[in-house]
Amino acid sequence: MAEAGCPAMLHHLSLGTADLDRARAFYDPVMAELGLRRTLDVDEAVGYGAGITSFSLNRPANGLPAAPGNGVHVAFEVEHGAAVDAFHRVAMANGGTDDGPPGLRPEYDPNYYAAFVRDPDGNKIEAVTFAGA
Repeated sequence: MAEAGCPAMLHHLSLGTADLDRARAFYDPVMAELGLRRTLDVDEAVGYGAGITSFSLNRPANGLPAAPGNGVHVAFEVEHGAAVDAFHRVAMANGGTDDGPPGLRPEYDPNYYAAFVRDPDGNKIEAVTFAGA
C-alpha cells in the first residue's frame, strides 16, 4: 500500500514475446531512438530504460504462447514530431508493422502527434508528442 501523500507510480511495464532474439533485434534500435538503452538481458526477458528497467519483453511465466492484449498499447512520450517520425521509420526498418502512421490525432488533442506500430509479436507501441507536427 502506498504511503499517505505518496501516490502509487508506474515502475515498469512488461509485454510478452515468443522470441527474445527477435525482440532484441526490433527493440534495441527502436528504444535507442527513444533515448533508452538495454538494462536487462536474462534468459527469460530483455528490458530497457534510462536508468532502471522501465519496459521489458518477457517469455510468459505460465509457459503459454505470448499474445498481444486486446486494447493494450504502450505509449512513449517524445519531445517533438521529428522524434515521432524517426520512431516510426526505425520501427518499420526493423520488422515493425504500421498501425497508424505519424500524424496529428485531433480526436485526442489538437496537438497530439503520434505514430503507432506493432512489434514482431503483435504488441502495439506508440510514440507521441503534444508539440504538434
